[in-house]
Amino acid sequence: MHDWNSAKLYAEKALKASNGNNIYPEEISYWKIPQKDKKNIKMGYFNLLNIYNDALIADPFNLAKAISSLDCWSEQQEEGWQTWDINKCRDDFLNAMHAIYKSITKQKNKQLKSKINSKVEEKTPTSNDGAAIVTEDLQQNTLQIIYFDFDKSNLSEVSLEEIKRFVANNKDVVNKFIIVGHTDTVGTQEYNMTLSLERAKTVRDILLNLEIKKENIKIFGKGETDLKIKTAEGTAHPANRRAEISLFN
Repeated sequence: MHDWNSAKLYAEKALKASNGNNIYPEEISYWKIPQKDKKNIKMGYFNLLNIYNDALIADPFNLAKAISSLDCWSEQQEEGWQTWDINKCRDDFLNAMHAIYKSITKQKNKQLKSKINSKVEEKTPTSNDGAAIVTEDLQQNTLQIIYFDFDKSNLSEVSLEEIKRFVANNKDVVNKFIIVGHTDTVGTQEYNMTLSLERAKTVRDILLNLEIKKENIKIFGKGETDLKIKTAEGTAHPANRRAEISLFN
């Protein structure tokens, strides 16, 4: 390897990590990336920082992959000629981010179930108020979450494969699906309601292509009204840009 500056950078990060220090991706300003190629990398950088603390607990392995892949993507984009390496580093980053989102969601669902179960245990045998609601909440578990890029309703190949696996694993048991689209808080409420419905429609169309009958699919758009991660207005949080698939009998 003749890129001594990058080799030194990664070696120093490895030494810091081995000493138990938290490692972050390099700021985008560190790299000399052409303006036309900077937007997606910059978005990836901020998305990663937004979930860094949660990922550190829920999925440190894929957090490390995401950090190294983002640095790799930035470095290769700076050089700008090895398109295969640019694409490989970018795809590795996106795959790691998808895995992190799933891990964070799984952990938060466990915490929610634990909290709900604690409330149930606090109920006396003669006090049934609220118990039915708790049970209903547990039965309405979201079985698959699909994430979207900022201001987009189309899906990546990674997400498409996730949906295919989800349907293959479930359609022999239940073949009726509810799809609920969501957005982050960037944009007006009216715009986000439309965008969330478009995201639900995108997932519905994929299910239709997988031979799920139209009458067995319900779709809804919730806009920014049901955030997975609570944020201030105008915050582009990646965990909120999603469509959730559940089953119903």
